[in-house]
Amino acid sequence: MAAQEPSPPSSMESNKPGFPKKILGNKLEDKHLCNCCHNILRRPFQAQCGHRFCSYCFNRAVSNGPQKCNACIKEDIFEESTSILKQGCAFPDNAVRREVESLSAVCINESCTWKGTIKEYELNHEGKCEFMIIPCPSCKERIRFNEQERHNERECPERTLNCKYCKEPFHFKNIKAHDEICPKYPMICEGCAKKKIPREKYVDHIKFCSKFRTPCRFHVVGCDMSVEKEKIHDHERAFAYEHLNLLLHYIMGMKVSMEGLQPQGLEIAGHKLVELQQSLRELEARVSLLSTTSSGPPVQGAAASSSSSSSSSGPPGPAASAPLPPPPTLPPTLSVSTSFTPLPSSVGAALELQLHSEKTKVVELGRRCTELEVKSGTFENVVCVLNREVERFATTMEASTRQHKLDQDKIEALSNKVRQLERTVGLKDLTVAEMEGRLREMSATTFDGVFIWRISDFAKKRQDAVAGRAPAMFSPAFYTSKYGYKMCLRIYLNGDGTGRGSHLSLFFVVMRGLSDALLKWPFNQKVTLMLLDQSSREHIIDAFRPDVTSSSFQRPVSEMNIASGCPLFCPLSKLDGKNSYIRDDTIFIKAIVDLTGL
Repeated sequence: MAAQEPSPPSSMESNKPGFPKKILGNKLEDKHLCNCCHNILRRPFQAQCGHRFCSYCFNRAVSNGPQKCNACIKEDIFEESTSILKQGCAFPDNAVRREVESLSAVCINESCTWKGTIKEYELNHEGKCEFMIIPCPSCKERIRFNEQERHNERECPERTLNCKYCKEPFHFKNIKAHDEICPKYPMICEGCAKKKIPREKYVDHIKFCSKFRTPCRFHVVGCDMSVEKEKIHDHERAFAYEHLNLLLHYIMGMKVSMEGLQPQGLEIAGHKLVELQQSLRELEARVSLLSTTSSGPPVQGAAASSSSSSSSSGPPGPAASAPLPPPPTLPPTLSVSTSFTPLPSSVGAALELQLHSEKTKVVELGRRCTELEVKSGTFENVVCVLNREVERFATTMEASTRQHKLDQDKIEALSNKVRQLERTVGLKDLTVAEMEGRLREMSATTFDGVFIWRISDFAKKRQDAVAGRAPAMFSPAFYTSKYGYKMCLRIYLNGDGTGRGSHLSLFFVVMRGLSDALLKWPFNQKVTLMLLDQSSREHIIDAFRPDVTSSSFQRPVSEMNIASGCPLFCPLSKLDGKNSYIRDDTIFIKAIVDLTGL
């Protein structure tokens, strides 16, 4: 007894519902359907009520406790004792399982030509078909199974690539962003035209490249010329006047800007300076006045003093209005010593101290103004440095942008070339496949009217014929001569017409050839068909002469005429058991066309 083929693992029984109805190659019967999912039964279980369910569907239905059988309710045969579904009330229906697994099946995926039984579908094809549609795990796009590798390598926008320059991984959608920051990305110097300079070394290169065009050092004050580094000194000598003029305007503008930055502080400082200068002038005037007073005529001062004292202290009378007699003449020394009192020294010291204080304040204010000017100069230097850095960064960014644009153009051109090459390779593959088919056909072709057809894997092909998957087979073409009739054989391993199921049927077919216009029609050559005995030489032979009135032997108007031959060529009973016609699961069919009269 032949060993039974292994069943799929038991884990499949609990995680898959029934087979889709579309896979069934023959007519669908209700007894093969699950009463829960309404698909073809997979591991059928039969409940007490007689209804069948997939193992997965039954276990899911009773997982939450006993359930009423919906099929019984629908058919109005519900019985309380038998129509309750629960654990332990159903058994595996192996008879129906074997019946279902032997049904003919086809693949439901578009373009797939697979055929077999449901058991073979579950074992070898389900979930493995190259044409099934699956979602890409990265981008979720729906693709064919056999295109998954190409999609992951060439098409998926979420695929991960390694940079060919720095070897760092990145997502394909970020390729442009990575190219803009890749430290190893090759760049081209715009000055010396040197290529393949890594981005991380590009800045160092342009620092020392004598051909690189850099902005003039006076660009911060308005010079907009870019000069090669080796010619920068010539430029500065040639445009010295223009640079000085620009620098003057820039400094004046900076001065106005600095005044605008601290207008209140400068105004206060200016007022204090004016006040101090005014105070200084007043002090100098007072000191000058005191000096002048101390150096005046002494006698007059004394007379005036005496006169004023006497007039203020004497009583009024007539004598008061009379002029006084001139005083007596005294020696000069006595007159000076008695008529003038010198200025106290404390007042002069106070004035000197106040003058010194005011001068100190003036010096301090001057020192502060100097510090402010120094800070202003420092600020100007910082601004110049920052402007140079900004200009250099802008130059680098502009060069990077141009290089990136060039790279994008190259990538686009290469992508177009790759697509064109892919189309060319596809056409070449089709041509090669066609040439291989022709080569195989030519290797089996004969041109003498004698043809031997070797049919291997006889048991499997006969089983396919019995199941209806491949009832008929055509042989390669053969000819009566190089420019003669083109013919082939057609065999039914399970019989055809009156020989179906009982005989092996063999037919002769006239095909359309390139030289038909030169041949005599209808075809009227004797044909002998043989099933070769591979040991005792007792061949099964049948021969016939064509019926010239039959359309099978007229000049073909399509690819081939209707087959004509022997539907009862060989009883199938002769091929059962031990026989000499089948060796190594192979039979040989021989056809001989009589060339008499050609």
